[in-house]
Amino acid sequence: MSKRIKIFDTTLRDGEQSPGGSMNIEEKLAVARQLARLKVDVIEAGFPISSPGDFEAVKLVAQQVKGPAIAGLCRATRGDIDRAWEALQYAKKPRIHTFIATSDIHLQHKLKKSREEVLDAAVAAVKYAKSYCEDIEFSAEDAVRSDFDYLCQVVEAVIAAGATTVNIPDTVGYAIPTEFGKLIANLIKKVPNIKACTLSAHCHNDLGLSVANSLAAVQAGAGQVECTINGIGERAGNAALEEIVMALNTRPDIFGKTTGINTKEIYRSSRLVSDLTGLVVQANKAIVGRNAFAHEAGIHQHGVLQEKRTYEIMDAQAIGLSESQLVLGKHSGRHAFEARLRELGIQLTKDDLDKAFTRFKEVADKKKEVFDEDLEAIVADEVHSIPEAYHLEYMNVMASLEGVPTATIRLKSGDGELLDAGIGVGSVDAVYKTIDKLVDVPHELIDYTVKSVTGGTDALGEVTVKLGNDGNIYTGRGASLDIIEASAKAYIQALNKLVYYKAKRKNSSGAPSKVIL
Repeated sequence: MSKRIKIFDTTLRDGEQSPGGSMNIEEKLAVARQLARLKVDVIEAGFPISSPGDFEAVKLVAQQVKGPAIAGLCRATRGDIDRAWEALQYAKKPRIHTFIATSDIHLQHKLKKSREEVLDAAVAAVKYAKSYCEDIEFSAEDAVRSDFDYLCQVVEAVIAAGATTVNIPDTVGYAIPTEFGKLIANLIKKVPNIKACTLSAHCHNDLGLSVANSLAAVQAGAGQVECTINGIGERAGNAALEEIVMALNTRPDIFGKTTGINTKEIYRSSRLVSDLTGLVVQANKAIVGRNAFAHEAGIHQHGVLQEKRTYEIMDAQAIGLSESQLVLGKHSGRHAFEARLRELGIQLTKDDLDKAFTRFKEVADKKKEVFDEDLEAIVADEVHSIPEAYHLEYMNVMASLEGVPTATIRLKSGDGELLDAGIGVGSVDAVYKTIDKLVDVPHELIDYTVKSVTGGTDALGEVTVKLGNDGNIYTGRGASLDIIEASAKAYIQALNKLVYYKAKRKNSSGAPSKVIL
């Protein structure tokens, strides 16, 4: 009989630690709602004590997202646990997730504690967390490099103290599948009370083995895997949720396990996270990459046309890709537009719907065919989650083969307008240098990425930029039939984020900004 594996999604906590992948509170809420539609079992919404912003995000998700359990991470200290519960208390199914390192290298160089002190701290943390709620997860940070007998001692003690889930992280992505599977199997054999908890695996991807290690843990008896959408996360990232889930779905003959995931929401989840973080999914990424269901070789194309299973082990529709993505045109009305957005899982306020529909009609007048991806890009481009300090009102760019690219830009700022012109080595450079003259905000351009939303010469172009300021990175995104316009919109959106969050940033003194499990 199949056993159900719990999916613990940490996109909003561990995943957001990807360099340049941070999200604001409203964006985190949007991702959390999509994760609920995906039907993950647990959403780790953040690390509440790390900053006021993270606390508010966890609190908001706990208040507004129903279905999955909502978890908050905390160190094995009373202050962290108190702060986590302040945010989590609003959740219907709260989970306190506490951790402490168990490897000697962490004990000696980071914690500067003895094994006995760490064991006592772990037990005390679990007992204290248990006074707030029943669902308690404990993680032994850097478990893979821990002494096995000591790890067993810690696991047994925290289960006795009330931990309902015990997580075994490969914090630095060091393990290989046979080794990690053996570790899980030996813990099950050695720890006498192990059946009183759910054993979990949390694998990092430094050697490209996070998904393989997670699947090895499942085969060895783990009942939960911790993962992120698109595999985003610190350094080389985490185990990718979509790969784990589809591996279990595609090979029931090997694993004999199921999940509660609504796989038809996988692609939409991937796209949303990519759009909000600015972390582009590589074309050949398994499951959700642009080429995952594409065939170029003639022999492959012939085989797929005759029978899809010759070269496709999964149905593209299973992850939410549609065979026919054309949905609307210039004659489509507001009701059809709104209905299609609902089908795509997009819910807007009346004002945001008005803006998105107006933009849709503009695009539909110029573009013969409007696809689902176009609609998602339009909504992302028009609906802003933060106030606009600057808004693009007018732009005129001149370029020629032998001439000097020139840009004239007018921005609206508050009740006033800013107007200037400038030159650059190319059209985009001219636009950005002109905007820089208008907006007196110190920053540097970290990254600039262009991609088409769909195929064809009339495709919407999508631009993602990342701006750096004081060690922080701000992501902006713009979409337009004109790539220069998309570039300007993305740049201004990133600048608006920089201005907004720089004004709001008030980190708690002494609080950790991030943690890796």
